[in-house]
Amino acid sequence: MLTLALRTLKGRKGGFAGTFVALLLGAAVLGACGVLLESGIRAGSTAERYAAADAVVTGRQEVELTLKDLDGSTLHESQPLPERVPLESSLAARLGRVDGVRTVIEDDSAAVRLADVHGRPVTGRHGTALEAHNWSGLRLGGFRLTQGRAPRTAGEVVLDSELAGRAGVRPGDEVRLMATSVPRTYTVAGTVALDGGRAPRRSVAFLADAALRQLGPSVDAFGILTDPGTSPGRTAEAIRAALDDDRLSVRTGDGRGRAEFLDVVVSGSNLVVLAAAVGGNVLLIAVFVLYATTSLSVRHRRREIALLRAIGTTPGQIRRMLAAEAAVTALVAGVLGAPLGLVLVLWLRDRFAGHGIVPPDFPLAVSPLPFLAAILVTVLTALAAVLASALRATRIRPTEALGEAAVEPAGLGRGRRITGWVLLALAAGTFVTGLVQHADFFTLVGLANSLVLILVIATAVLGPLLSRAAVRLLAPLLDRTGVTGYLAAANTRANVGRLAGAITPLVLAVSFASTVVFTQTTALRESSDQVRAGMVADHVLTAPGGVSPDLAAKVRELRQVRSATGLVKSKVVGAGRLLGGQEAVSLGAQGVDPAALGTTLDLHARSGDLSKLSPRTLAISTTAASWLGLGVGDTARLHLGDGTPFRGKVIAVYTRGFGFADVTLDHDLLLAHTTRKADESVLVRSAPAAHGLTRALSGLAAAYPGTVLRDGLAADDQLAEQRANAWVNYLVVGLIIAYTAITVVNTLAMATAARRREFALLRLSGTARRQVAGMMRRESAVVVLSGVGLGTVLAVFPLTLVAVGLGGTPWPSVPGLGYLAIAGVTAVLATAGTMVPTRVLLRLRPVEAIGARE
Repeated sequence: MLTLALRTLKGRKGGFAGTFVALLLGAAVLGACGVLLESGIRAGSTAERYAAADAVVTGRQEVELTLKDLDGSTLHESQPLPERVPLESSLAARLGRVDGVRTVIEDDSAAVRLADVHGRPVTGRHGTALEAHNWSGLRLGGFRLTQGRAPRTAGEVVLDSELAGRAGVRPGDEVRLMATSVPRTYTVAGTVALDGGRAPRRSVAFLADAALRQLGPSVDAFGILTDPGTSPGRTAEAIRAALDDDRLSVRTGDGRGRAEFLDVVVSGSNLVVLAAAVGGNVLLIAVFVLYATTSLSVRHRRREIALLRAIGTTPGQIRRMLAAEAAVTALVAGVLGAPLGLVLVLWLRDRFAGHGIVPPDFPLAVSPLPFLAAILVTVLTALAAVLASALRATRIRPTEALGEAAVEPAGLGRGRRITGWVLLALAAGTFVTGLVQHADFFTLVGLANSLVLILVIATAVLGPLLSRAAVRLLAPLLDRTGVTGYLAAANTRANVGRLAGAITPLVLAVSFASTVVFTQTTALRESSDQVRAGMVADHVLTAPGGVSPDLAAKVRELRQVRSATGLVKSKVVGAGRLLGGQEAVSLGAQGVDPAALGTTLDLHARSGDLSKLSPRTLAISTTAASWLGLGVGDTARLHLGDGTPFRGKVIAVYTRGFGFADVTLDHDLLLAHTTRKADESVLVRSAPAAHGLTRALSGLAAAYPGTVLRDGLAADDQLAEQRANAWVNYLVVGLIIAYTAITVVNTLAMATAARRREFALLRLSGTARRQVAGMMRRESAVVVLSGVGLGTVLAVFPLTLVAVGLGGTPWPSVPGLGYLAIAGVTAVLATAGTMVPTRVLLRLRPVEAIGARE
């Protein structure tokens, strides 16, 4: 069978071209997603400030939740924490008593913003926030003085050489640093660099220990230096045993880099989710694509398979031959797709970095394992597709083989009809469930994704019936367009199975792409509307690196100001409910001054009283209320961004969570549990007589370098995270279009090429070349109208669920240009897949084409 399969591949290169390209692209994308997945799991960077430490003790950057599964059993799930978990200084004494520990060095940090002597802000490397650390912690890392000396007084600072170069300062020059108050002037005492003069991954400043304490730092970690000859691993085990605290983490070796660079760890967790989502969607589409291409290939080989059956070949032998062909094709495509996947993963990393999903220098973990797994999945997918599509062809009896192969199969089998109607009933049940249950947005999006999948499968199963309905609708129109229209109508009536094979990939492309794209446009429209309606502040103060928290207090002192609040952003973690079970969820959180909540920010309370917000209460959005299963008066059990448990009474449920955040807390409470200790912005509502307010606010902003005054909170800034998520979904759509392009072109090209004898017979009977081309143009019009029309109809139902979940109305946001782009690209691909092979075939002499082999 293998020899026969290889000979078939050699003799039918064109027939396997579409399948090969689909497998090649699938292997490349799956390999790239595998690399991203592995990189996210192993996310870390080489230690710099902790490079000389034998072990590092930090807070555990994840919280473990106890959840209940659907069956009532208990399970534990960890959720990463976005804010750095602080430690207590008293922990140093306990660490010092552990056997093998020689020295314990405390590493303190404070988020600061740097400005040069001219007041121009200077960001950290790669645009990151700058951190100031205690000078005594320098012993833990690989930094060495390159110029000047150590800081000795409270007014001196040491900068890394790369940061000093960008700020244009040298030892002896002055810079300004600000943390939670107005900037203070410091003298640059010296500069440091890593061994070999390397620039650090993140810019750093060092202050004298006493000077840093004035900025209110947090204890990030304790660096451990062990006794000579003591193994760091054994010391780490001794520390874990002595502390016996699952809230702490002890790291050695490469783990020290994970302890140092929190941004890499957090973005790695996000990358795992994104890579799994993209890879899952690609695998799902690949199954549809490969089934469509292999099914068409087997259909066109029914004469060959029938002949093999007539001469005694068993169904099992035919299946083994087809499986061998698929395995060889998939193996070659998988091997060739590996280098393409490497190029793709580099491109994806840069795009993710551009949208702020990962840091610009996020390291990739490249190993053979993801590509080997991609090759294996590609081969298994190809085998499953070809064996499923070969079932009908290999079940025919030898005595009926040639007759069965000569004509189009009539109608649908009973099992296929039952399956199709069951799927339609399931789709209807899913749609009705989403409409009547008033579920949250995420549940409705999950139902919408399931619904479009069920509908597409049902379309593939009932394809001939749907094609026959489309023909009944469109054929009378074709009959009125002359001889070519009559021929096109006759062909579509006689070959509904072939028409169904051409329509199905178009339905897949339009329905999936429309659902993904217009879900995002609907979400962004609703979010933008909520931002515009909910932002009632007259002025907004903001800065790229954050705003000092004391700025809001100074703004409130102005007589022209009615109210003002700092707006701080973070996340909280809780146990959410989904379809009867529980899962760990991470929700966006914002902190505002309760006194200014109604006058600067209108969250539109659906129930409860937002004015009762306090450090022991919270307000939640309708989405969070549904997901957490909470209402007004209930007690929420959450974890703040740094892992601190929070128990608070729900005092209100509001409707504008998409524009702002799902959880609203007291400003000072949330600020204290963030890493930067800075506000995102300051919202200002002017008093009735506010003459000179703009000038007064501009004067305050000038005292804080980088702070700018705006008339309102820009929707683009508020929705940056949502736009990044939308871009990821657009990436999925691009892959869907690419895959379906292969399917559409391959399906229609193969279907057209198989009609070589038909074209020759028409030409020999007197039909002109232009008439044959006109017939094919009309047939392609039927395919395009049927596929795009049915795909559009199928997308309406899931998009209705999304719109209901977002705004309570059944009207999604469908930009005309976006829909025309999806429908237009699909139509162009379908037309090209039909007309290009037609033009090629019409160049052949009819007497030669009619006698050519199949």
